[in-house]
Amino acid sequence: MHQPFNAIRGDAIMSSMDRTIEGDVLVRHLTRDELMIDSLLLARSGRSGRTLVKEGSLRLTIMALTAGGDMPAHSTDGPVTIHVLDGGIVVEALGREYPLGIGELVALAPGVQHSVRSAGGGVFLLTVVHEPSAGSRV
Repeated sequence: MHQPFNAIRGDAIMSSMDRTIEGDVLVRHLTRDELMIDSLLLARSGRSGRTLVKEGSLRLTIMALTAGGDMPAHSTDGPVTIHVLDGGIVVEALGREYPLGIGELVALAPGVQHSVRSAGGGVFLLTVVHEPSAGSRV
């Protein structure tokens, strides 16, 4: 039976609903069961994601694409990394295609338009650092 995801912060255990770093260290143990990808959304739209960390300008999100799923072209105001955890994906940026398998990653500079697709399905860790807005905690 699947149990809710818990991370360890010092001596405290935090639920999957806590996404900010409140101590000095945040530990996440990612297993296939703990990815908690919304399977209905994944089936309906071909992609699904779950934010793991939302701290200041930092976002870490687990993304899943079904076979034939994609993320249309877009860009962000900060740097991006895409690290494949399962399956395979193709990242397209600046007119080139970058096929990535398990354990491989790509880093993109701020403002680089990119898209992601997967012929056979894939899961990846998406890291984005947004430009801080006025009054935001960084």
